[in-house]
Amino acid sequence: MLSSNITQIQANSQRLDQICATAPVIPVLTLNNAEQAIGIGKALVSGGLTVLEITLRSDYALAAISQLKLALPDAIIGAGTVLNNRQYQACMDAGADFIVSPGSTVELLRFGSTSKVPLLPGVASVSEIMQAMALGYRRFKLFPAAVVGGIDALKAFSGPLAEVKFCPTGGIKPSNAAEYLALDNVMCVGGTWLAPKDLVKQGDWKAIEALAKSAAQLKASQLNHASA
Repeated sequence: MLSSNITQIQANSQRLDQICATAPVIPVLTLNNAEQAIGIGKALVSGGLTVLEITLRSDYALAAISQLKLALPDAIIGAGTVLNNRQYQACMDAGADFIVSPGSTVELLRFGSTSKVPLLPGVASVSEIMQAMALGYRRFKLFPAAVVGGIDALKAFSGPLAEVKFCPTGGIKPSNAAEYLALDNVMCVGGTWLAPKDLVKQGDWKAIEALAKSAAQLKASQLNHASA
């Protein structure tokens, strides 16, 4: 049983690598209605960010996942702020392509190890990472990244945890995203800055598309700078 689960987690890790390679930034979104979901989703995808994380921080979240799966068939729609197995299953039923949790419990990790919808579990310490590694996990969300050490923590993790990679989220901004993306153990970053409340309130989808275009260039810009 354990061997089978590890095989599934390895397959899920490969899928997470593919997802994170699609765009340098995953927008972390809280959506409240259909107009928001379609407007923001289309703007971000048009701007080059084709992976979206819809958090379970509103009553509309599950409906938003299903709606975006239909409206944006080429996009990858994930579910975030998943806290337990019941929510995990509900997100899968809604059509989520991947699951993100702010932290991790043994129950959630074991559930994720049996699912073909990959889990990116949240961690904040080496001990939490080691516990998940014992179950086969090698891909994690570092959260809240800025609070738990940010870039310095990720650099420190790279020595003893050389096979582990992260998607840092929490405190990531346009001003520091490139620094995170330059680290070898960072796959991508998660950011909430792509859909500012004022632009969403105004329905200014073009402005959100412009933010997405800028974010989509972060990795390329950093690589070009490093090779110069």
